[in-house]
Order: sequence, then structure tokens, then C-alpha cells
Amino acid sequence: MIHMRIVAPAARAEAVVRVLMESPAVLNVVHLHEAAEKPRGDLILCDVAREEASIVIDDLRTLGIPRDGSIAVEAIDTVLSESAERAEQAARGLPSDAVIWEEVEERTAEGAELSASFLAFMVLAMLIGAVGIILDSPILIVGAMVVGPEFGPLAGLCVAVIQKRGDLARRSFVALAVGFPLGIVVTFVVALALKLSGLAPADLSSGDRPLTDFISQPGFFSFFVAFLAGMAGVLSLTSAKSGALIGVLISVTTIPAAANVGLAAAYWAWSESQGALLQLLLNLTSIVLAGLGTLAVQRQLFEARRRRHQGAPRTPLPARSTRWP
Repeated sequence: MIHMRIVAPAARAEAVVRVLMESPAVLNVVHLHEAAEKPRGDLILCDVAREEASIVIDDLRTLGIPRDGSIAVEAIDTVLSESAERAEQAARGLPSDAVIWEEVEERTAEGAELSASFLAFMVLAMLIGAVGIILDSPILIVGAMVVGPEFGPLAGLCVAVIQKRGDLARRSFVALAVGFPLGIVVTFVVALALKLSGLAPADLSSGDRPLTDFISQPGFFSFFVAFLAGMAGVLSLTSAKSGALIGVLISVTTIPAAANVGLAAAYWAWSESQGALLQLLLNLTSIVLAGLGTLAVQRQLFEARRRRHQGAPRTPLPARSTRWP
């Protein structure tokens, strides 16, 4: 279930309540007249089955509520109510498969920011990955994957294209276009310094790294894994299930390859550096294509649901004559 807190201008509050009352997936509707001060208006509370949340929000957008008021959405962990069970049964589909598009937009907008912390995590992840490649340590490669923050802008780019949001697309692209080159350059400088100081091996031989040599050797399975990672990442983003570790799966095809670009360049191993760069570009493309395809299918399903909702007959409601202070 989803809880909504709506602040609506007094002139449109009755229309908001009517929209909520007409939906069988909405319950616990509470209308407090003139309870909101900033912005001024009526406060309306309700609970909505997750499957119908975006449909209800779309109806409220039609009334102009986000422009003159506000809509706050939060998840409800536990509801003990037979009415809630009936509301969920009235909504088609399963809660875990439902997409709340407004929630997806908010998540991706936050993760697509080019911030100091984002750049720091990118640099740290690639440095850890570079050490993992030098030592041929899968454990350190996994550590680099955990630290990598690139899933946010990648998801943001996919959502921006599907939702036709130019501002989000620009922020996501800039974050990727700055984060990856910066991490590669810093990795190159640090690796060169370690090599010249004698702290790192004088030679970067691929034959001595059987566990991490795949990072600079792009192939079909690299593309395939990246494609699957992109689909898994988007499904995690849009579903109700937690996807805290999905970013690790995304990073397996990006961060190690980016780290190897800078590391191999510091050893003048240009063929390996070019292979890692090709791996990175191939994987980024695969992730974005998979994300776009997955979101496009989910968006089409939502549009079909919205068309059914708009074409459904409206149940007339009795006039409300009682006005509580």
C-alpha cells in the first residue's frame, strides 16, 4: 500500500476527494478543511493500492494539484485491514510488479547528480579496481564494484529518454561524461606513480593475471552479461523489491574495465588499454539499451492501464452535505 498526503486549494478539494472516492483501490480517505498553511488549502489523506498509485496521481495532475498544492507519497510497510485487502484485490496485477513512475523519477533524479561524492566514489572504485587487477584479486574487483556509483546516472539516462525529460538526460550524461574520464585519469596518474616508485610491478603481464584478464577482452558474453545487468537494474529500480546489490551487478561490466583503461595506459600497454576501453563502451551501450527496452515495455503496460481507467464508467457518488470544521 501507498500513503498519499495531498494539499489542494479549497476550490478543488471536493474534486480531489471525488477522484479518490471513485477508485476502488483507494481507502482511508480523510479530508481536513483548511488544515494546510503553506501552501494554503485543504489537507487530504488516503491510502492507495500500489498498482493504482500512478493512475491516481495522474488524475490529480489533471486537476492541477502539483501546480497549486502538493502530493507526497510514501510506502506503508504494514496494513491490518480487510478494506485494504479488498482495495488491493480491486487493483489489477501484483504490488511487487507495479511501477510508480513518480517514485522512479525521484529516485533517478537523485542518483544522476554530478556531486563531489559521486566523483569521489568513481575515483575510489577505479583505484580499488586497479589494485585488484595488479594483484589479480577477484575480491578487490568485487570491492570496486560495490563502491561504484554509476548505476544512478545510467538509470537516470534510461528514465529520461522514456519519460522525455531533457533536464534529467543532460544531468545523467554529464555525470557519466565527467565521472568515467576523471576516474580513468586519476587511475592512470596513481598507477604511474606506483610503478615509478617501485611499489607496483614494473611490468603488467596479462599472463600473470588469469582471474582478471577477461576485463580487457570484450566478447559476446561481456555484452550479454551487461544486457542482463541492465534489465535487472531497471527491474530493481521500478519494482517494490529492494535492489541494493543491483549496482554491484552493473559495476561488474563498467568499473573494472574503466580502471583497466587507466592502469594499462600507465604501463604503456596500449592494446590492453584499448581492449578495456572497447569493453567499457560496449557494456555501457548494452546496459542503456537493455534499460530502455525494459522501461519501454513497462511504460506501454502502464499506458494501456491508464487508457482502460480513462474509459471506465464513473460511479456516481452521493452529494456530501456535511462539512466538518
